[in-house]
Amino acid sequence: MNHERTYGAENFQADTGVSRETLERFVIWRRLLSEWSAHTNLVGRATLDDFWFRHALDSWQLPDLAPAGANRWADIGAGAGFPGLAIAFGLADRAVPNARVTLIESIGKKAAFLRAVLAETGLTSHAEVLAERVETLDGLPPFDVVTARAVAPLEKLLGLMAPFVENGAIALIPKGARHAEELTAARKSWNFEASLHPSITSDEAAIIRIERLTRVR
Repeated sequence: MNHERTYGAENFQADTGVSRETLERFVIWRRLLSEWSAHTNLVGRATLDDFWFRHALDSWQLPDLAPAGANRWADIGAGAGFPGLAIAFGLADRAVPNARVTLIESIGKKAAFLRAVLAETGLTSHAEVLAERVETLDGLPPFDVVTARAVAPLEKLLGLMAPFVENGAIALIPKGARHAEELTAARKSWNFEASLHPSITSDEAAIIRIERLTRVR
């Protein structure tokens, strides 16, 4: 379905109930994404045209699946900010106390883009950008939730997320139509508890919630 013509900012606000201030942050993000995409590979042009449904709304659903009071989030391979920036906007909109999202992005140009969005939307107090590879990170504080979108197959992604989950986080992972196959493949290398939550943007997609993650011996 071509949501570009049927789903826009007004639809997004109606479906999410965001404040005008939060909607304006998304508008700024959309504008900067368009400007930066002219010289930096952030998202494909076709998906940029479907920003409000495919990216904004899809990312917005994650905080509702987190444990009550979850305020420390890590987004691995944050890229253009999906879902990390949307989560930061959402936590601010919900006035979650002491909310902080750590956006982990190793590509310098993408990290610079994320910082530009945070600066222009006035949310540097709610999020930080780490321009490093997640595999090299050390000494991070505990997180409540770790997430990643379109970064790697689940089996590989769990290897990146394991240090966060071992330190108390749950994982919330948006996946597409092949999520069941990815779960089956991942269980060959990992033990974990998983629950599936239907995506609000696709009948075939799901958000996988993972806890108690350990490598198969």
